[in-house]
Amino acid sequence: MTSLLVIIVLVLLAVALWQLTKIFDLTQVGSNRDTSEVATDDDNNVQGYIMFTFLAFLYIFTIYGLFKWGPLVLHTPASEHGEDVDFLMNITWVLIFIVQAITQALLHYFAFKYRGKKDQKALYFADNNKLEALWSVIPAVVLAGLILYGLYAWTNIMFVDEDEDTIVIELYAQQFNWKARYSGEDNVLGKANVRLIEGVNSLGVDMADPYSQDDIVVTELHIPIGKKVHFKMRSQDVLHSAYFPHFRAQMNVVPGMVTEFAFTPVFTTAEYRELPYMIEKVAHINDLRAKKSVELVAKGETALDPYAFDYLLLCNKICGASHYNMQMKVIVDTPEDYKKWINEQALLVTQVKEANATPVPAIDGATKMDSTKGADTAVVVKMAMK
Repeated sequence: MTSLLVIIVLVLLAVALWQLTKIFDLTQVGSNRDTSEVATDDDNNVQGYIMFTFLAFLYIFTIYGLFKWGPLVLHTPASEHGEDVDFLMNITWVLIFIVQAITQALLHYFAFKYRGKKDQKALYFADNNKLEALWSVIPAVVLAGLILYGLYAWTNIMFVDEDEDTIVIELYAQQFNWKARYSGEDNVLGKANVRLIEGVNSLGVDMADPYSQDDIVVTELHIPIGKKVHFKMRSQDVLHSAYFPHFRAQMNVVPGMVTEFAFTPVFTTAEYRELPYMIEKVAHINDLRAKKSVELVAKGETALDPYAFDYLLLCNKICGASHYNMQMKVIVDTPEDYKKWINEQALLVTQVKEANATPVPAIDGATKMDSTKGADTAVVVKMAMK
């Protein structure tokens, strides 16, 4: 309702301004006005100074933005390849800033210097080979350098040696959550198909495949520090994008195909929380949340919980109404903690067997379970009768 009222007010304000311009035109009837609509020297001078004002605004706003929003950008990368990504990005930003500063200054300067003047004819020539070569060769060389370095960095990031010792994990995307499937001791993921999705087997893993017998499915991702993790990604429904901002990793998750990405974490979650910039950032966030909590409590609402940093896996594609909430917590452990955690997780095959176990009525009124492990129902009943 508030939005509708705001829209109505804006429409009425626009109509009022339009009527005012008509009234102003009527007040000028009979006065000596230049109605030729041909720009005069005064008009051109005004436009020239306005262009310089806009140039100043561009530079001032750019500098203001660097100081105002600069601290909001991602800081220390948490993966081995993150430094390469940041270096390439910083080179790109510096080049863009320099080129933008020079070209905009020249554009506005020449627009002012050669503004229209009475009885002045514009100098025109069809072409200039030296100028054409200059502004064609320089951008081409710079862009070629950026592209070649980008390809080099991308190749280093994306290349995964098949003989390399990695941990294979599948990331499974669906509206609007993530699941992770660990390949187990054999480090090979079992086959999967969406047609096999049923009950607890929400990823459609083929339980008849020998490689799936040690697979583990979880909703919280744990990975060990210093170990390359090879992610294989699938989508159940629409196009998603697996985005690990602090690890500088992103890959589209496409229905009907498997996409891949690999990286090596270099900070555990506990270590990253202790970085000076992160301590300062968390303190600032909690200060804002504390102030907001005062307002909420005054209204009789629940106060906000304190914020604690965690790595996150996000979806970076607008995949539907709850896209903003599609995330999964990522914890980087020490090798010892990771091993302990993975050993505590239940195998998917065990979960499926327990879910498929059927209750068998016993003589004494108790209920026995017919496990899919192959227990004979008659034997269970016979034992219950004793």
